Amino acid sequence: MVWTPLHAKIHRTIKSRHLFKHQERLLVAVSGGQDSLCLIKLLLDLQPKWSWYISIAHCDHRWRDDSQANAYHVENLAKNWGVDFYLETAKEPVNSEAAARGWRYQILNAIAQKYNYQYIVTGHTASDRAETLLYNLMRGTGADGLQALTWQRPLSEKVTLVRPLLEITRQQTGQFCQDFQLHIWEDSTNQNVKYARNRIRQELIPYLQTNFNPKVESALAQTAELLQADVEYLEQAAQQLREAATMGSGDVLKLNRQILKPAPITLQRRVMRQILLEILPDAPNFEHIQKLTALIIAPNRSQTDPFPGGAIAQIQGDWIIIK
Repeated sequence: MVWTPLHAKIHRTIKSRHLFKHQERLLVAVSGGQDSLCLIKLLLDLQPKWSWYISIAHCDHRWRDDSQANAYHVENLAKNWGVDFYLETAKEPVNSEAAARGWRYQILNAIAQKYNYQYIVTGHTASDRAETLLYNLMRGTGADGLQALTWQRPLSEKVTLVRPLLEITRQQTGQFCQDFQLHIWEDSTNQNVKYARNRIRQELIPYLQTNFNPKVESALAQTAELLQADVEYLEQAAQQLREAATMGSGDVLKLNRQILKPAPITLQRRVMRQILLEILPDAPNFEHIQKLTALIIAPNRSQTDPFPGGAIAQIQGDWIIIK
């Protein structure tokens, strides 16, 4: 095996960030594109040092006429590398980015649980992180949305999603594939600018690189990394504040306004967001969070109009009562 600076970098990243341990079972999501090919090649090359058990999974969304040929290509790669291969094909074409992502993670999680893989590994890069930050920024979001792709997150009780390439740009993965003569399967949908993320990739990022900062992808990815640490700290602090202020559970929840009042507004909002995440049918928006936060200093007997799902919050003295 040729040991490159990229091999050394990923080896250090996995070790310093405690992404995997020795002898773990890794299910690697491989689309056939340059990022996932770079990822699987790196992990297979590092395997002797870590004694991992590595397998490949491929999800066919049926978006393209060549999607079946794409799946065969990835299956042949798995055979050539001597690793197990899992293929899942959508019963009907998955026609939106969000739906495809949700379906893909659901399938990968099911495969991992069925065959006892502790980790699902994806080839998200610093370029993806930069694009996600810009995408969320333009939709409107707080620090949570701007942290844009974390190194790892739980998909279920026993399965963790890991992204080891978040400090590597798409230019670097492309060069790696070229150096090792890895056959990239070009996804034609990546050129279709009707998808917002493709417009960011094909038009906005190049514009920013040309007119503002040639290394804008790395700069934005670093911003996301800094925000991730901030968000983790604030979430922990909000959880402590919430526990101190909360009484009751189930159908009636009580929050002590006197405990919440001295706290910074950012922690007040995070407490309310944590609560709303548990009681609303869908993720709360800024209006929902702000409406509940405003009750901390509202006059006695104030109340909100119903939240989605029917919950109502009202003031009774020092308490916010959520029913």
